[in-house]
Amino acid sequence: MAEYKCVTDINELKKYVKGAKIVAFDFETSPDDGYRNKPRAALDPHFSDIVGCSFSVEPGTAVYVPIAHKSGENMDKAEFFSFLAWLLENKDITKIAHNIAFEAKFAYKHGIVIQPPVYDTICASQMTLKDEYNFKTLHESGLKTLVPEVLGIQLPTFSDVTEGRHFDELDAQDAETVRYGCADSDYALILYNAFNSWFDDFLKPHRFVVENIESPAAVYIGLMAYNGVLVNKDTMLKARERLTAIKEEDKNKILSITGDINIGSNCSTKAFKDFLYKEHNLPLQYRRDTKTNEERITIDDMAMQDLKEYCEENEPSLAPLFDYVQHYRKMGKLISTYIDGYEKFINSYTGCIHADFFNLSTDTGRMSCNSPNLQNMPRKSNDEAGVRSFFIAPEGCLILSLDFSQIELRVGAFFCRDEKMMETYRTGGDIHATTMHVIFGDEDGNSDKSKHGSEHRTIAKNVNFGTFYGLYPRGLQSTLKYKAHINRTIEECAEIIDNIKRGYPRLVQWQDDAKLKARNNGYAETEMGRRRYLPDINSMDWAKRSFAERCALNTPIQGTAADILKLACTRIIEGLPEHDYIKPILQIHDELVFYVPEDKLTEAVSFIKDCMETKPFDKFDIPLVAEAESGPNFADLESVD
Repeated sequence: MAEYKCVTDINELKKYVKGAKIVAFDFETSPDDGYRNKPRAALDPHFSDIVGCSFSVEPGTAVYVPIAHKSGENMDKAEFFSFLAWLLENKDITKIAHNIAFEAKFAYKHGIVIQPPVYDTICASQMTLKDEYNFKTLHESGLKTLVPEVLGIQLPTFSDVTEGRHFDELDAQDAETVRYGCADSDYALILYNAFNSWFDDFLKPHRFVVENIESPAAVYIGLMAYNGVLVNKDTMLKARERLTAIKEEDKNKILSITGDINIGSNCSTKAFKDFLYKEHNLPLQYRRDTKTNEERITIDDMAMQDLKEYCEENEPSLAPLFDYVQHYRKMGKLISTYIDGYEKFINSYTGCIHADFFNLSTDTGRMSCNSPNLQNMPRKSNDEAGVRSFFIAPEGCLILSLDFSQIELRVGAFFCRDEKMMETYRTGGDIHATTMHVIFGDEDGNSDKSKHGSEHRTIAKNVNFGTFYGLYPRGLQSTLKYKAHINRTIEECAEIIDNIKRGYPRLVQWQDDAKLKARNNGYAETEMGRRRYLPDINSMDWAKRSFAERCALNTPIQGTAADILKLACTRIIEGLPEHDYIKPILQIHDELVFYVPEDKLTEAVSFIKDCMETKPFDKFDIPLVAEAESGPNFADLESVD
């Protein structure tokens, strides 16, 4: 029988946790007055607050501390938050929570940055296997799912206990209130022990990853989610008007060629297909469906580019149509994704977008984002809609961005140990210029000094960002054509790849070794031991085996780069109490973004650069470089020395 009790005396609470080196905790939250009818308000710290917290230091025991119940006795809030800050900022105590990102948001609201060591049992769940090859998903890692599965105990649901009420409306001393509140921290502690036993028996490196990388990263995610990104809605709405007008112009240009047919919102209608393939008898364009592996007739953007080239030679009057179509589609996507799609997520209280970030929803360990996906906004160099200008700094502050320079290429150089690559990075050289020389013999990477320099550099950059993952002539040809708009023959692409292999001999050896290791082990892993199983690595099906081989090359590099970024996030968390003016707001690929006061910019850059450029682990011997930019909005960032 579990020993659960309600505690309202601060001395009794201190006595319960005294001497404990591991403490599990869990917040109960309820909406503030004025938001009690707002759906899911209790999950948003801008509309709600902590009404109670449970702590567990020994399995089978826990205490529930009410602080804002409307019925029953509560602990004094000032005493509680003073204790909470001491506990959560204590670097000698391991803090355990199930979904620590949620707890981090609410603690941060009260000026508390949860300090490592921390342990998130949701992260631990997602790093344990549910079958021979697959790890548990986030959906499968809820406490109410795991406890019955792992421990064989059925927990009451929130709705069972509250019966339609908010948690602060329950009597603080009622046995069911106390049992529900205590169970979450108690079972988080029990799961902590169960998962660590599993890791120690079956996959020990994943315990290290959970404790030192993923759990601190989950805290960082909570801080970003709380801060959000401030939106200039007027700028957003003006962009909608401008893009809508441009899209209408594009539509009129299309209809001037096609006649009055139904082109729909994306030029994907049957009428448009018939116009191309039946009325004008243009050559059918096929693409392989990645899900069914079948060839299908398409009018996607690659088809538009191919048809444009065909028409330039065979039916010139039709050639402009395809540029109009692609631009029409682009305008539609910009409006639906970045204006309509973003606008509905603006928080009515803060004026910010508080997106959801996830640290374990990709196979390589990269963070992902949704509601909305702020990681897919257009790059600064290709932002026709001005999407980045929607995001602004609060008054008196700047947006500060620090981006790891070519981190995957640096990690790739670390893995393959190619002397030419390593020397380029160790001397602060230009890897794209080095690759230009390897491919074409260009002596200088400056496009103004070398023949065909601009095109050669573009090719070198595209080759660099794909070279570690296994390039094939046809794939390189497609990448250059559709992404860089450079046409090269299959033979020329094959020659480029041959030159890369000769110029970077250790690269080819590493690729062969990595694929062989994956075939023997059945998985690939990062330098930190994050594992990805590859059941198709020895498949007789070429397509499946080829994809698995690419994963065997991709996972060590992308995954290790992701680990390095998360380790930087951990260092930032550890320094935030002394740099509390720094507000993390975004993570985009290899970039971390913050709000900082204008008069603290230099100090903030120095601190964050140090966190990002610190050697991530003992064996890593390639310099890391974080490039800083700042500005009043996300579009107008300028380099910071």
